[in-house]
Amino acid sequence: MNEKHLNALIDIAEKHGCKYLTQEPLSRHTTFKVGGNCEVMIFINSVEALSQCLEYCCKENVKKLVLGNGSNVLCSDSGFDGAVLLLGKDFQNISLADDKTIEVQAGCTLGQLCIFALNNGLSGLEFAYGIPGTVGGAVFMNAGAYDGEMSFVLTKAEAVNESGEKRIFSLEEMALGYRTSIFQSNGYVVTKAWLKLSKGSSDKIKEKMDEFMSRRKAKQPLEYPSAGSAFKRPAGTFAGKLIQESGLRGYTVGGAQVSEKHCGFVINKNNATFSDIKTLLQDVQRIVKEKTGYTLECEVRIIE
Repeated sequence: MNEKHLNALIDIAEKHGCKYLTQEPLSRHTTFKVGGNCEVMIFINSVEALSQCLEYCCKENVKKLVLGNGSNVLCSDSGFDGAVLLLGKDFQNISLADDKTIEVQAGCTLGQLCIFALNNGLSGLEFAYGIPGTVGGAVFMNAGAYDGEMSFVLTKAEAVNESGEKRIFSLEEMALGYRTSIFQSNGYVVTKAWLKLSKGSSDKIKEKMDEFMSRRKAKQPLEYPSAGSAFKRPAGTFAGKLIQESGLRGYTVGGAQVSEKHCGFVINKNNATFSDIKTLLQDVQRIVKEKTGYTLECEVRIIE
């Protein structure tokens, strides 16, 4: 990115009161703890700020990366020659739209959202407790676990595109499927979501949340940096099962490893590099295809 573009984006950030950092390591903002420096990182605090940044990057052909909690991405060690627009702590307002509907900005973490629902005696989000992402990322991926997913509770979402156009998408328009949504292809960035829940006993809601968290801790390698499940579930089976059957439990490339605790997870076990993790993901896909005939689709977005 040249100095003109850098200064223009900083001007937009300052105009809207957004914090920003230059030459910021992406390893500080991804759950894999991997990634080189970006030219500028802007901490988005409003739809207007996001809209203007997107519009500028589009018009001037500046590379951009929209990040939430960085829980589903693998970023190159060579850095990102563009602008990172972070929807995080400055973009996480949450409130009740009515007695059963939560209105929440995209930067809110799923953990915070679940606690808010619990505190208001609202059930239906328990499955999301422990998923390490933001609301925006969860809508983008139609995140799910334990027989629940975002499509079960979402009613609509607000999003903005590179032309600065803001619109509301209905549940049908979001085209939510298994780990997919319209936002993966239409160029819109989710800014807000509305979730319809049901009234429930706070004690029972908390009991269910605690149960799911206990299951996560028992079965998933939460003690190591990872991006969660590395591969989508193939029809009729499970990625972790195929990886284990292919003899890949504990398979290692450099500092990256197929978790011995849960073969569906790839972990940064010992200061793994971008290349270590990317190579391991590709090796797993190749070996599983050779041994089982199944093609594993990577769930992690690779940013180079």
